[in-house]
Amino acid sequence: MVEWKAAGVDEAGRGPLCGPVYAAAVILDPARPIDGLNDSKKLSEKKREALAPLIRERALAWAVGVATVEEIDRLNILHATMLAMRRAVEGLQVPPDEVLIDGNRVPPGLIVPARAIIGGDALEQAISAASILAKTCRDREMLALAVLYPQYGIARHKGYPTREHLTALREHGPSPIHRRSFAPVVQSWLDFGTSD
Repeated sequence: MVEWKAAGVDEAGRGPLCGPVYAAAVILDPARPIDGLNDSKKLSEKKREALAPLIRERALAWAVGVATVEEIDRLNILHATMLAMRRAVEGLQVPPDEVLIDGNRVPPGLIVPARAIIGGDALEQAISAASILAKTCRDREMLALAVLYPQYGIARHKGYPTREHLTALREHGPSPIHRRSFAPVVQSWLDFGTSD
């Protein structure tokens, strides 16, 4: 009997003010279960970092897709997220029979049947696994960007609009990795340009 292969898909990085948005697609292997899968937001960083290599090792297939800051600014964050998701699905080495997307939208252009599941990262293990991969991959990139742009404190907030980040934006203006289409970044540029 042929196993039905569902790919779970989730994203990381829609809300931050800087850096790319990531998506991952994962087809789990029923013969190699992974304990502890859950929505990445409900797991500690340490737990996510422990699960990510297990997912890569035990999954039938996995892939990560990215949409750049330039694509986010050109397309808007929703369409850039859909693009990253489509890239993740297209990157799978094993074709899925169905794609399960966390959220309420299916990326356009998929050549595989797909359905959106609100709260899917807590309901479907494949989506949970994708959530963990997307989050850990994006966090790793943000740590690398923090070295290039140390004045923003990115290693601590991963680009989210914390008080520290907003203060740094006002003091230093936006960097090349900031999303120019996001209102707080636009405002920081205006504030920075008019400061003495």
